[in-house]
Amino acid sequence: MLRDLTEQCQRSNPLSEQQVRDAVVELVSESISPETKADFLSALAKKGETVGEIAAFASELREKSVRPQIDPETRAGEILDVCGTGGDHLNTFNISTSVALVAASAGVAVAKHGNRAVTSQSGSADVLEALGIKIDLSAEAAAESLKTHRFVFFFAPRFHPAFKHIAPARKLCAQLGQRTVFNLLGPLLNPARPTAQLIGVPRPEFCEPMARVLQLLGVRRGMVVSGEVSTSSTVQRTSNSQSGDAKTPASFLDEFSTLGETLIAEFYQERGLNCARMAPTNFPLQPASLKDLAGGDSKANAEIIRRIFSGQERGPKLDAVLLNSAAALFVSGKAGNLDEGWKLATELIGSGAADQKLNELIEFSRESADL
Repeated sequence: MLRDLTEQCQRSNPLSEQQVRDAVVELVSESISPETKADFLSALAKKGETVGEIAAFASELREKSVRPQIDPETRAGEILDVCGTGGDHLNTFNISTSVALVAASAGVAVAKHGNRAVTSQSGSADVLEALGIKIDLSAEAAAESLKTHRFVFFFAPRFHPAFKHIAPARKLCAQLGQRTVFNLLGPLLNPARPTAQLIGVPRPEFCEPMARVLQLLGVRRGMVVSGEVSTSSTVQRTSNSQSGDAKTPASFLDEFSTLGETLIAEFYQERGLNCARMAPTNFPLQPASLKDLAGGDSKANAEIIRRIFSGQERGPKLDAVLLNSAAALFVSGKAGNLDEGWKLATELIGSGAADQKLNELIEFSRESADL
């Protein structure tokens, strides 16, 4: 079956929902060779995955995940995930993870889904572990953490056991420099089925398709962003743009950018999908360059987060967290717009609420380890 589907992709013919389901069955099977799986994933990527195909893969793979039993009260409200697909290769610190903690300190129910580093030095799992937050909670403990502490981390290998049979094929593709649909699927496979999502992608052409996938998956409020990085060494704020002296961006962050314009694809219950570009000139950003957002390994990035939350870091790294937190608070419904979100995020960090939430989660992790 997988060989037939590979040939279909090579002819540039899209897959039906049933064919995607058939493909997933074979991708998670031990009896199919990694080489056969890699050939299929490469052919699908070279064809170009359609919105329907990505949504079908996400839906089918989520059905195979371990699903936590979230309490009705939490389920009735908004559940937020903040996640980048990764793959921008820009070595920034863990901005999305910082933002998730800020949002939780505002009372948002945050279900963060992630893994260890693949294309960076420190993934969300790595930095949370370095901070002292337990990353491998059981489904029951995870649901309790979300209910009681308004934050949980779903460690992908624990909640997607079938992925161990896909990993060798993905490794083969990576060795050939070939991305696969799994480079896009990570933020779409949250076992909690979040109702609100802020997703960062490393290429602007992914924004609108990924937003449409979120709609098909039933997300109520969604925003997909890709942020420009100026080629100039230091970005100065202007009245027209945040792109510095260079007109052509060198690369893109899978985050809201403080270094240039951000392409946004967003939708909410009260309106359909909208695409726009935003230069963050309305915010009090400090002049910055990409090196000002640089991270390191998990220990270094954990220290960056501690410094931001404790008020010791007041530079461009704080700006990046505030801007992305503004978007997360807006998407979750805690703020009416990005300006309100920026003000709320500033208050949460300035008052110590974000630091308090971090320490609360660390204490919960210690208690969980003792059980």
